[in-house]
Amino acid sequence: MLALVFDGERLLLQGDYPRPVPSVGEALVRVRLAGICNTDLEIVRGYMGFRGVLGHEFVGVVEEAEDRSLAGRRVVGEINAYCGECPTCRAGRPTHCPNRTTLGIWGRDGAFAEYLTLPVRNLHVVPDEVPDEAAVFTEPLAAALEVLEGVHLRPTDRVVVLGDGKLGLLVAQALALTGCDLLVVGHHREKLAILARRGIPTMLESETEGLSADVVVECTGRPEGFAAARRILRPRGTLVLKSTYHGRVEADLTGLVVDEITLVGSRCGPFPPALRLLQRGLVDVQSLVSEIYPLSRGLEAFARAAQPGVLKVLLRVE
Repeated sequence: MLALVFDGERLLLQGDYPRPVPSVGEALVRVRLAGICNTDLEIVRGYMGFRGVLGHEFVGVVEEAEDRSLAGRRVVGEINAYCGECPTCRAGRPTHCPNRTTLGIWGRDGAFAEYLTLPVRNLHVVPDEVPDEAAVFTEPLAAALEVLEGVHLRPTDRVVVLGDGKLGLLVAQALALTGCDLLVVGHHREKLAILARRGIPTMLESETEGLSADVVVECTGRPEGFAAARRILRPRGTLVLKSTYHGRVEADLTGLVVDEITLVGSRCGPFPPALRLLQRGLVDVQSLVSEIYPLSRGLEAFARAAQPGVLKVLLRVE
């Protein structure tokens, strides 16, 4: 099959990559559309040490599954394939299973290919009303909703989303539904305008002097985003970290102690509410699509996604 593969040094488009064979309990999914995200870009810089087919945001059609009712159904999939038997899984924390593989990130080939495999329990059927171009955002929108799983936002809370990239725009739209006192801070007027059209207040980072917040959600995707978030956060505030990147961050840990800051790491999130929001049109994802490339132009698409100012680049699998 055709696949976009990272060999540890280079990104390669391979026309003879082995088609995956589903294991017991897994389904074979024919990919229709996949999204390039910041994590994919960081992997080719060394993040996670992954080798294989990249990609974890997708919508596809089930071609093979033990559950015959799934055959031909359009699906999206949670990316962590967990064992279900270890103490972590039995305690209800499957996304942290020590035996897990993660689609296109760790130990499992991903979605930038004609086919992928995932456990059937990871799959969610896409409502007919949700087109592929929206369904492909289910995984990052679920990650945005995970902020609300980890932090209780009160309507009176001053909440700042820091970062106007793909994830920041999704997080902002999800948090806006809570009625909190929300502000989104970024570098790009044209990106912030997507939120402004939906009535969400925005501000350029150069204008934030004196700004203070109860909660800051860091979505910049840049190591320096941590320091920027700390400058905004009040004492005894909550800092939610969403960015993943290759490398380490220097942090003033003493300042965290003195200011009694609560740090919350936030990663993968719930798919059913993400699909409901897409089905009901409560979030705008279409405005986040910069370009759609065929998989056969995957190298060009990846280069485009890495350029400054570009939002979501999608790969269509013909």
